[in-house]
Amino acid sequence: MSDADKWNTRYRDAQVGDGRPVQVLSDYAHLLPSHGTALDLACGLGANALLLAARGLDTVAWDISPVAIDKLNAHARGHDLPLAAEVRDLTLHGLPEHHFNVIVVGRYLERRLCPAIAAALKPGGLLYYQTWTRAQVSEHGPGNPAFRLACNELLHLFAELDVIAYREEDTLGDTARGLRNEAYLVAQRPVV
Repeated sequence: MSDADKWNTRYRDAQVGDGRPVQVLSDYAHLLPSHGTALDLACGLGANALLLAARGLDTVAWDISPVAIDKLNAHARGHDLPLAAEVRDLTLHGLPEHHFNVIVVGRYLERRLCPAIAAALKPGGLLYYQTWTRAQVSEHGPGNPAFRLACNELLHLFAELDVIAYREEDTLGDTARGLRNEAYLVAQRPVV
C-alpha cells in the first residue's frame, strides 16, 4: 500500500473540522502576523490551515492524500476561506525559498526536508513545529522510532532559526500532565 493509499483510507470517513490544531499553534496563535502567506505542511484534513485562514492569512495546505485535499478544498470554498489545498508529495517537490510568513508542521517528520522548510520562510517568518518524540509515556504516535525525535533534536534540526518557544517534557515528573510524547517549537527566521 502506498503512503497516499494509507492516508486516503484514514481520511475517507473523517470530516474536516473534527480535528484540532496542534497545541503549539493554539498556544502561540497570538504571535501570528495579521496578514501574509502561510503553509500547513502535511496538512491532513487541515485543522492548522483552517485556523491560519480564519486569521486572515492566505493559506496553502499540502498533503499526499487526495481524499483529504478534496475535503479541505470543499470546506474552504463553503466557508469562503483564503485557503488553497494541493496534493503534494513533499519528498518529491521542493519548497519555494523565502516565500512564507508562517509554516506549520504538525506530527510529520522528514528530517531531509528541515533545511528546505527553514529556507522557505521569509526573513522574520515563523515556524510552528510539533511532532512525536522517542521519550513516550503512551503508545500514541508512530511505532517506528525513525519517525520520532531524539531528545532536543528539534532544536538541532532548526538551529539556524531563532527560538521563540520550545517545549519537551520527556518523562519527567507527573506524566499524566503536560505535553507528553511530543516536542514543539516556535522559531523565527532572522530578519538580517
